[in-house]
Amino acid sequence: MSKLVIVESPTKAKTIGKFLGNGYKVIASNGHVRDLPKSQLGVDVEHNFEPKYITLRGRGEVLDKIRKEAKGADGIFLATDPDREGEAISWHLAHILKLDENSQCRIVFNEITSRAVKKSITQPRSIDINLVDAQQARRVLDRLVGYKISPILWTKVRRGLSAGRVQSVATRIICDREQEIMDFVPQEYWTITAFLKEPKRKKLIESKFYGYDGKKTDITCEEEAKRVLAAVDGKPFNVTDVKKTEKHRHAPAPFTTSSLQQEASRKLGFTTQHTMLVAQQLYEGIEIKGRGTSGLITYIRTDSVRVSSEAQADARAYIGETYGAQFVPEKPNFYKGRKSAQDAHEAIRPANVSLTPQMAKDSLSPTQYKLYKLIFDRFIASQMTPQRVEQTMVTLDANGCTFKTNGTKELFAGYTIIYTEGRDDAEGKTQALPEINAGDAFKSEKIESEQKFTQPPQRYTEASLVKLLEEKGIGRPSTFAPTITTIIARGYVKREKKILMPTELGFVVTQLMKENFKDIVDLQFTADMEEKLDEIEEGKKQWTSIVSEFYAPFIKSVDLASETIERVKLADEVSDVQCEKCGAMMVYKTGRFGRFLACPNYPECKNTKPVMEKIDVPCPKCGASIIKRKSKNNRVFYGCEKYPECDFVAWDKPVNKRCSKCGSIMVAKFGRTICSNKDCENSNIYKKARTSKEKGGANE
Repeated sequence: MSKLVIVESPTKAKTIGKFLGNGYKVIASNGHVRDLPKSQLGVDVEHNFEPKYITLRGRGEVLDKIRKEAKGADGIFLATDPDREGEAISWHLAHILKLDENSQCRIVFNEITSRAVKKSITQPRSIDINLVDAQQARRVLDRLVGYKISPILWTKVRRGLSAGRVQSVATRIICDREQEIMDFVPQEYWTITAFLKEPKRKKLIESKFYGYDGKKTDITCEEEAKRVLAAVDGKPFNVTDVKKTEKHRHAPAPFTTSSLQQEASRKLGFTTQHTMLVAQQLYEGIEIKGRGTSGLITYIRTDSVRVSSEAQADARAYIGETYGAQFVPEKPNFYKGRKSAQDAHEAIRPANVSLTPQMAKDSLSPTQYKLYKLIFDRFIASQMTPQRVEQTMVTLDANGCTFKTNGTKELFAGYTIIYTEGRDDAEGKTQALPEINAGDAFKSEKIESEQKFTQPPQRYTEASLVKLLEEKGIGRPSTFAPTITTIIARGYVKREKKILMPTELGFVVTQLMKENFKDIVDLQFTADMEEKLDEIEEGKKQWTSIVSEFYAPFIKSVDLASETIERVKLADEVSDVQCEKCGAMMVYKTGRFGRFLACPNYPECKNTKPVMEKIDVPCPKCGASIIKRKSKNNRVFYGCEKYPECDFVAWDKPVNKRCSKCGSIMVAKFGRTICSNKDCENSNIYKKARTSKEKGGANE
């Protein structure tokens, strides 16, 4: 007989199964096995908010297999993820298998490596009911908000809409920023730049006007700018003061979930959803040539910046060997997390620093490699010495007009030899300055004045929105990506390149929420609720009392809103597609599966069509446009717009390029451009990638 280990994902099961070998059977639950029913509220508000859990549709066969394996098992270990959701899945599995939740049936590990998994087997514990209760509280609160407010939105605004405890706040933040931009009144100001010449150097030094006689003065009109230009015309620029300061710039902390999402957005252009998808692949395990299958990074849902002493020692040894002793700090670097951060897990780091990105590159897809390198470099940098720079500030006087110029000189690269942190805002321009001393004099080669206007606040990107949500304590690491995905899918927000912009629908729904459910879209109220969920996790509060406290005033506002909100009429966006049944121009609608085209003459004409998204590639058979479509199973594929006259179809996205060997069209697959003809030698990459995927490798 063997022991049974239950995890969530099949990929994770394969990886762990190889570590444990004979004597253990590892199977996957495929995520949650029980949840609240979709067809009803599923919460008994009259009896202490008792949840009504049901077996999820499609999980019957999985559970039958789990029960069968459990009957013959010598022991059962529940090895789901080490967070609230994972603990809840283990709790549900224990209920289904009739396991005592107080028995030593639960094992957890922060990384999927042989050492970590085998160690966890020797240290089983009971299910942490506080973690389970925190998850139940969140689930019940979200269900109450969603199922009580969403029907009001359907009736008063449009069918298919939804409200959510975190998504409504995120939408409000984006709408409020857009309102700030619309209300913004630009203020005129002028900058004056002197380009100064030093006799021994060809390069000019830029110096900015600061004020008069050392006192800061803003120039707000052209007349004042002209007075400054006239005053300094032909006059020497005398150096009155030089200040030099040596600064140490410390490395950023290793990644948390939110900082990883932010940096992957800035540096790699990844959406939060894509970042988490690729990170999950790296965490669950990939077959590396010559090393076998193993998880490459630690657990990916964390807001802690803590790292284990073993990982820290490994990083310091690697730094010394690779970069030299001068890059290893005398004492290890430690980082302080946010006050509200949970410290149950480490920061996101490589599971093994001996596996460098370059060594793993041939076994990873391009996106996996980019993200692994980002995580690896950030972690190594976090354990390195600071960068040392010398900052110089020079003050000059020209006929009573004060100018200032700044310069930066690197004294020691420190951690920047491997990593530089991205920024959301434009970093101020720096220049290298020659040796300058008080009393030196410069001549101006030219002086320029420029009219400028103050700028409104920037719209949010996914990176800056995640940063704000974290700073305000709204949501937790696991919620950031799905929240952004949801508000875009519901049509409240649209993504233009990296920018998040509210739609008219987003404004309407947000205003309705502000007027009728002000607590739900209040940032502080939402943050306070997150703290209460943390207190449940810590065993300080009962989950049902928190839900009860919330529900009493909430249901009153729901009842009042149902009676008082007037119907909102939104104008539909008209498309350029004509209805073939009645001749009207079809309009865009949003349903549970996203946008679609519908005839405006409904209910007389009930014609609907999917939105056709063209890609910039001609059909290889007839030259018409290729359309991105969805199958009945919601799987994306690509076909000719002239179907059924032209039968071209492809599961992989075609690119505007022909194969040099056989002339077939090329497609994008696993981050590579390969031949669509699987019999062609240029499709060998396809075969290798497919083989790797079947073995638990690249899994995009």
